[in-house]
Amino acid sequence: MTSQRRVTFHLSFPVLALAMLCVLTIIAAQAAQAQTFNVLHSFTGGGDGASPAAGLIMDGGGRLYGTASAGAAGYGTVFRMARSGAGWTFTPLYTFSGGSDGASPAAALTFGPEGIIYGTTQFGGDLSACQEPYWTGCGVVFQLTPPSTPPRSALAPWDEEVIFQFNFWSSGAVPSSEVIFDAAGNMYGTTFGGGSTLDGHYPGSGEDCGYHCGVAYRLTKTNGEWLQTAVYLFTEDTGSNPFAGLVFDQQGNLYGADSYTGPGGYGTIFKLTPSGSSFVESTLHSFFTGDGGWVYSTLVMDSAGNLYGGNPGYYNHFDGTVFSINTNGGFSTLYRFGEGAGPYGSLTIDSAGNLYGTTEIGGANNYGTVFKLTHGSWTYTTIHDFASGDGCAPTGKVLLDANGNLYGTTSGCGSNGHGTVWEITP
Repeated sequence: MTSQRRVTFHLSFPVLALAMLCVLTIIAAQAAQAQTFNVLHSFTGGGDGASPAAGLIMDGGGRLYGTASAGAAGYGTVFRMARSGAGWTFTPLYTFSGGSDGASPAAALTFGPEGIIYGTTQFGGDLSACQEPYWTGCGVVFQLTPPSTPPRSALAPWDEEVIFQFNFWSSGAVPSSEVIFDAAGNMYGTTFGGGSTLDGHYPGSGEDCGYHCGVAYRLTKTNGEWLQTAVYLFTEDTGSNPFAGLVFDQQGNLYGADSYTGPGGYGTIFKLTPSGSSFVESTLHSFFTGDGGWVYSTLVMDSAGNLYGGNPGYYNHFDGTVFSINTNGGFSTLYRFGEGAGPYGSLTIDSAGNLYGTTEIGGANNYGTVFKLTHGSWTYTTIHDFASGDGCAPTGKVLLDANGNLYGTTSGCGSNGHGTVWEITP
């Protein structure tokens, strides 16, 4: 005992610091090991769907809801996952046919004010309206409700109702983002294409917007019917072709990101200010190669009104990043990834201001990661490295529940090769 006291008492400061560092490293390693990763479902490409590209939502009972963009009949599904004992039960709620009901949902679902599930599909709907080389139909906005009559089995499909079919010219085409609601129950979203009279060229061709520039739209329910208004038409000059959705501030202004063109050539962050029945656009930030660009995901806003987003970057072109921007346009790059290795999906923010997200590639196995950025220092921590068997190419938003559990999807790999639903418990 005496010998141990002498050794401990006479440790030099550098040795003591090193010892403390080792202790902290062990503690950090134990904390990382305490996190448990579980694959809740591995898609087969059959009746359950394939390639879930978007994130998940959770109801008050802890059930998860999501979309798969392919599989089943070839046009995607809506599914639910519920806890069952120590595991989870997967239930397909609806299978898209590729006709008037829609095809290929690529965005997360949304709970409406009355608890009804709403979503979008990129294609399907009015098949005569969009006949581009890779499109069949301009897409729809739909609602999904439990069967109106008692189902004969737990696998009975839910009732889908298409509440709006896009027509390309006046209303837009290819809605790739989720919808949101204002306090009055009006619905807002964006479309990647349509909405202008420019000749269509592929985005980035340097000629004009890709398949036209896209719109920001509002859906208002009047006498039981949803009526659509294009509240803003995107242009090549100010930025075009938004994959990302919209977010409200407390004053009723809308914020979003478009993916292409604009002054810097790589998209913009914009603000839409209400003006009568429409909105006025102002550009908060234009992306050039040095600060990212090609933002595909919806921004998130903290309690102070700061916006956060990310971009995947592009191989041999520029790095992916996570960035912040305030409502006056003050822009900062918080973290820089390698080329093409940034987040494709939206970020998630917790009550402490920490950010969570996924990268489509990168990580220890180059199959993508789940990561955390600690607020203030913006220190990067890898929470999980995907390894093919548990999924790859996560492109959706991370869901964080009240107990600190994380949920999400991967669009590929897994034991059946068609993507997974996963959970990380602290």
